[in-house]
Amino acid sequence: MQYNFDEFIDRSQNRSAKYDEVQKKFGTRNVIPLWIADMDFKTAQPIIDALKKRAEEGIWGYTSRPDSYYEAVCSWQKRRNGWEIDKSLISFSLGVVPALSSIVHIFTEPEDKVLFLTPVYSEFYDVTESWGREALECPMQEKNDIWSVDYEDFERKAREAKLFFLCSPHNPLGIVWTREELVRLCEICIANDVLIVSDEIHSDLIFHGKKHIPTATLSPEIAAHTISCISGTKTFNLAGLQASATIFPNQELKARFDRFWFNLDIHRNNAFSSVAMETAFNEGEEWLEQLLEYISGNFDFIESYCKENIPQIKPNVPDATYLVWLDCRELGMSNEELRALMIEKAGLGLNEGWSFGRSLSGYMRLNAACPRSVLAKALGQLKTALESH
Repeated sequence: MQYNFDEFIDRSQNRSAKYDEVQKKFGTRNVIPLWIADMDFKTAQPIIDALKKRAEEGIWGYTSRPDSYYEAVCSWQKRRNGWEIDKSLISFSLGVVPALSSIVHIFTEPEDKVLFLTPVYSEFYDVTESWGREALECPMQEKNDIWSVDYEDFERKAREAKLFFLCSPHNPLGIVWTREELVRLCEICIANDVLIVSDEIHSDLIFHGKKHIPTATLSPEIAAHTISCISGTKTFNLAGLQASATIFPNQELKARFDRFWFNLDIHRNNAFSSVAMETAFNEGEEWLEQLLEYISGNFDFIESYCKENIPQIKPNVPDATYLVWLDCRELGMSNEELRALMIEKAGLGLNEGWSFGRSLSGYMRLNAACPRSVLAKALGQLKTALESH
């Protein structure tokens, strides 16, 4: 079927964090929310139909997780990424962030260090520091709008770290790592006895002919040192159903992870998430291919609009995710001034760049997964704000 991603859907009454929490996040309700990473699009029709059928059954008691659930995960990864997963090494998780948090707690000790490349998804800081561990930043280098790894710095810091959180593809920079880059990072970690934790939640959202390479497929040695966190929630806009998969290199690590969650009595999907995820992986590709084409068009629109109307703001064109990193440094503003401009003058709710790297200044992150008319309105308001400023 043909999907209409231009359709505007009013989410103000559907208990959406993206809309309901703007007052708390930005101090006003008068912003266009382009912050939290979910999409303003309806999911694939087969998923909607499957959930309607499940709802109409009227009984949503304790829910089993059949083998077909794991088979759908494995089949999807094999088709999309050529990754042959051992089903016996998959653990259910409530989400990738809860999985990352529990991994920090289980596999490190207080005051251990968790290494990651910055700027990066801000929850990496949260799940590290909330357990009393130290966030160890390896700042990436930017030159002519290209970001790259400082491998010498990474190697120095790997000597101090217990875990490495790899964001692959990268949020917020939209980088699809090459095989050479991944192997070099992983080999440094292995040489320093650092456990690799690969967050691959955005791995289905790839553009411009790039190809995602699951970290665990690089080599048997790298696979033996890697825990992978995957989910269809970003891909199919299902984050509110809370489900993901964590893939381990061996049964010993998996058993420690499973024991932690079993002790909390959290070891089942809710009655709808298992149906949604299985249907997404089995029947969602048609929707996904149309989504990718639409979001790619949104990237082109943002790039051309900024170039023609607000050239002092330079958006990247990401190869992955639906998140656009805005370089606003030419405005010459502090982080506080930039935040005020976006909220008070332009009426936009964006993520602040410094939350992805504490030494950063002059960046914002924009969620482009919305109808193009919303982006046109948002960028028009930003243009007007800059002209008046």
